Amino acid sequence: MKIDNILFEKSIKILKDLISFKTISGENNSSLINYCEDILTKCGASSFKVFDDEKKRVNLFATLKAKKPNGKEPIILSGHTDVVPVSKGWSTDPFIAEIKNEKLYGRGSCDMKGFLACSLAFAEIFSKSNLSRDIHFSLTFDEETACIGAPLLIKELKKRKITNGICIVGEPTEMKIIDSHKACYEYTTFFEGLAGHSSKPDEGVNAVEYASKYVNKLMSLRTDLINRKPKDSIFTPSYSTLSIGGIFGGIAHNVIADKCHVNWETRPVNKEDGIFLNSEIDKYAENLLSEMKKKYPDASIKKKIIGEIIGFNRVNDSKACEFVSSITGDNSREVVSFGTEAGLFQEIGISTVVCGPGSIEQAHKIDEFIELSEIKKCLTFLEGVKEKSVVN
Repeated sequence: MKIDNILFEKSIKILKDLISFKTISGENNSSLINYCEDILTKCGASSFKVFDDEKKRVNLFATLKAKKPNGKEPIILSGHTDVVPVSKGWSTDPFIAEIKNEKLYGRGSCDMKGFLACSLAFAEIFSKSNLSRDIHFSLTFDEETACIGAPLLIKELKKRKITNGICIVGEPTEMKIIDSHKACYEYTTFFEGLAGHSSKPDEGVNAVEYASKYVNKLMSLRTDLINRKPKDSIFTPSYSTLSIGGIFGGIAHNVIADKCHVNWETRPVNKEDGIFLNSEIDKYAENLLSEMKKKYPDASIKKKIIGEIIGFNRVNDSKACEFVSSITGDNSREVVSFGTEAGLFQEIGISTVVCGPGSIEQAHKIDEFIELSEIKKCLTFLEGVKEKSVVN
């Protein structure tokens, strides 16, 4: 199908607007959400918001109701509104979209404001159609930081009994079907010891040194995770991974460090590996703490859960995958190692698939871009969603 040029230009305009909102994870995204809500409201959608504790970051869930419902399950078009921070080296302003050589550059263009722009541009077409099923739009905050926002929305969906349907999470997959990914657990472990002069190390409790022992233990557990890999693993790497994101502590060469923290994560191939890893490192931390307290009773080791994103599990009969295949004609199924919000929707009984425009190869990088052809592919796909959601 040839996409109408007016619809394509509308998508580009919306995408440029979305990129201009600096919705870096952890920051206020309410201006972008208000912009999206305004578009959807003008199309006749009803909506509700779910805020964080500070009322600064917000999820939006909007619905275009079926005009002629016939029992078809609703469709959820889902995406996150946050983007990762920008590093130096961009050849353009990352928050001012620029088109060059059939590519649109800007932070979030690929991951994943491109999908949001297409969905918002198509909302008017959905609203003017004789919909036989509801079309939902799900926009979340802080997906890039361990899916902090989506669980709040999922809780509200359960409360409102919105627990059925087909959810399409529009992460960049070049419009290919992704039906499984690993979980992602992120943690920060804090160490507090006793400061002192470095010339008398026995009179202090060095938090950095104990944090280093903790990291070494994690590295030894990495080997255990490799040895635990399932024989039938569908992932690459085939085992649960573990990574140290950073160690931060100390104030000077000649001061015993009284504080240190370690950022680390694991991506389990199954729930059992996550349980095993946490159990082993927690037992080790208890032993370390006992050693620290012999010198300083107020010493502490505290592990903070930043986020525990559940995995997205492959199922034999997936209504969501079949629905997408019926539109694209592609029956292939792939897996990825990166995490998404898909498992959260799947957990409450909503058949879910990951499929969206752009390539993950451009995500999180300097000069992030999306091919304009990917925008057109997504709009063509949404036309197919419409055709399967109307009564003629």
